[in-house]
Amino acid sequence: MKRTLVIAGGGPAGLASAIHAVERGFAVRVVEPRSGVLDKACGEGLMPAGVASLIRLGIDPSPLGRPFRGIRYVDGSHQAEADFPDGAGLGIRRLELHAALRQRAEALGVTWVDARVTRVEQDTQTVYTHTTDGTTLESDWLVAADGLRSPIRRQLGLDLPRSRVHRIGLRRHYATEPWSDFVEVHWHPEVEAYITPVGPRLVGVAMLVTEKLPPHQTQSPFERLLALFPALEAKLAGAPTASEVRGAGPFETPVARRREGRILLVGDAAGYLDPLTGEGLKLGFLGAEALVDALDQGRPDLWEGRWRGITRRYYWGTLGLLVLTGNPWIRRQMVPVLSRAPWILGGALRTLG
Repeated sequence: MKRTLVIAGGGPAGLASAIHAVERGFAVRVVEPRSGVLDKACGEGLMPAGVASLIRLGIDPSPLGRPFRGIRYVDGSHQAEADFPDGAGLGIRRLELHAALRQRAEALGVTWVDARVTRVEQDTQTVYTHTTDGTTLESDWLVAADGLRSPIRRQLGLDLPRSRVHRIGLRRHYATEPWSDFVEVHWHPEVEAYITPVGPRLVGVAMLVTEKLPPHQTQSPFERLLALFPALEAKLAGAPTASEVRGAGPFETPVARRREGRILLVGDAAGYLDPLTGEGLKLGFLGAEALVDALDQGRPDLWEGRWRGITRRYYWGTLGLLVLTGNPWIRRQMVPVLSRAPWILGGALRTLG
């Protein structure tokens, strides 16, 4: 009898899990209430390891976006940059990425349930996934890929309280020729702006800021944040906006564990800290691959350790940066120091890429 898997959530991590599972011989159903191609506020940059993961999913990344060679930090007159040591990253519009993943999953025979999960139950052999269309799906395993605010994780009692300052992200696109083959990170005492080339005449601008924004009578939150970067604002002056502002967050998502019986969490549902290092998609793809491999071996108990192994550098690196940049003096000195010692940034990209 064929092994069965239900995946709650049709975002990148859920679709990557579905693709890997079908290729390992599972019969897969994805439960997702939103139809069509899904968008989300994110930086839209894939690290080189994420590009390699996309290729292993059977997707050719070359026509989907715009390669970038590394990361450039900008703070006023100071700049620091470094190339990735092993290949290029890829700036890819979230819509293009989701369309490619869904097309690949459908071609492999993944089936869709256009509904929302309302409740899950399980015994020692089977998971029962109840949905809004009145269906109960029975499967050997359930993968919860239902995002930062995962209702399944909450039902299982795996949420932990947040401990850090809440941060949110805002993203908009501009129809203009990218001026750099780097992802640029512009620094301000309270905000980071991420500029990602995602197409021939398209750049994504994502802002990361603390959750509470002061009110303003005439400007939107995104416009107020962009005005904090005069040089960046000048580059975008006159460029038509190519998307509406989208928001995401707060980001910190502590989770007690990644498995409860025959239910496993993946992607953002498995826990997240902050998008500061731009690794969310990469971690989602690597996690999906490792989770399916554990299920294929009949060893779901391996998943927790594999998740920790995949995310260890991300968590410690991101936590360290959040602590350092939370100090105003260190934050002011960060880019000037990196500009004088570029080997530090190069070493970080070797670790994170």
